[in-house]
Amino acid sequence: MHCPFCQHNDTRVIDSRVSEDGATIRRRRECEACGERFSTLETVELKLPSIIKGDGRREQFDAKKLRQGFDRALQKRPVAEEQVEAAVRAVVHAVRMSGERELPSRRVGEFVMDELRKLDHVAYVRFASVYRSFQDVDDFREEIEKLQRSLPSSEQLPLLDAADAAAAAHGRVAERSKKR
Repeated sequence: MHCPFCQHNDTRVIDSRVSEDGATIRRRRECEACGERFSTLETVELKLPSIIKGDGRREQFDAKKLRQGFDRALQKRPVAEEQVEAAVRAVVHAVRMSGERELPSRRVGEFVMDELRKLDHVAYVRFASVYRSFQDVDDFREEIEKLQRSLPSSEQLPLLDAADAAAAAHGRVAERSKKR
């Protein structure tokens, strides 16, 4: 590696340490020509698939955009930073493990929804409302009811109380019978 101070083309490694998350290695180096010391970070560089957007455009996978999506969904929610980072890593891992050269953005959205469902149910419904283009309150109710059915009853407080759920179900039944 070239020295950033004198541009000499040979430096030696003095010390190497693995980062806390195990994803990077920090190396302390010394230039043999000028004696200056500096640190480098070494990470694995893996090619992630291109993402096929809904309109057919293709763009490189961007972990920063992924993180922004999580941040928007989790805004003002009581979720620890470490949990968010772990969820982002899980989605990146799922994208990488897909083995595809190109991946539809819809599939990435499903990976995100799976992680948000584990992290915070309100954030999950927020993300789902945008991702699935909810048109009205009934779309929200249906998603919440689906989420409630998939959860063990002791895991979380109800998102809708029983009266609201019954009214929502009755409203849909009445609405469907009007259409017939």
